[in-house]
Amino acid sequence: MTPVVPRSWTPRRAILHAEDSSGTSGRSRLVLLHGFTQTCRSWDEFIRALGDEPAICRVDAPGHGRSPILDDDLFGVARVVVASAGEGTYIGYSMGARILLHAALDSAPMSGLVLVGGTPGIEDDRERADRRESDRLLAERIVRSGVEEFLDWWLRQPLFAGLSPTVDDLAERRLNTVDGLVSSLRHCGVGEQTPLWDRLSDIDVPVLVMAGSRDTKFDAIGRRMTEAIGANARFVSVPDAGHAAHLERPDAVAGIVREWMN
Repeated sequence: MTPVVPRSWTPRRAILHAEDSSGTSGRSRLVLLHGFTQTCRSWDEFIRALGDEPAICRVDAPGHGRSPILDDDLFGVARVVVASAGEGTYIGYSMGARILLHAALDSAPMSGLVLVGGTPGIEDDRERADRRESDRLLAERIVRSGVEEFLDWWLRQPLFAGLSPTVDDLAERRLNTVDGLVSSLRHCGVGEQTPLWDRLSDIDVPVLVMAGSRDTKFDAIGRRMTEAIGANARFVSVPDAGHAAHLERPDAVAGIVREWMN
């Protein structure tokens, strides 16, 4: 196991809460954007596995952690994320991956893009409307039950069957608020996302797409997405991992990212 490397974090002056940590190489800078119900500190085990070489910026998504709610669509959210974090290779998981797809298609100053468990959206109009309704009901559940009870239910879903959140990760997730999570669903939910499939070939930076080998739905989406992006994209299946591959197998995912960047 990679030794724990102590890092110091400096908050950036930005709209969203973002924290910088310098690296030892001076060559690479990574920007990390988490998924729904998480915070920027949910990346801690992945950061540990990366070691001390890359500089890192970790960002709280709008409505999560210490970041404010944004009343904007996914392209608007993506612009604020990039303005808050600056240049680098961007790594996004699930909701974060979907936001960063929009950033890449909006000529954001990124040198590369890593997508873990992401999707360009739902193409079928009826299916997308069904998902929008599902997200609406999910928002109602958050309002009705509160954050802590909702998280207990959310993390018991089959999608996260291989995930055992740490005490610290659960404590971070509980910092989220009802209003913040509801706003995130209403602005950044998959049901609200206009499909991007026909625009993927416009992405002009190197792209690494990952999905857990046990996450059959997003494995198939990831392979198709990689083909649609074209020659500058690569797909890697993370062995023995589910949807949250970077949380379930941080060392494996960090190794894949290091190899791809080199």
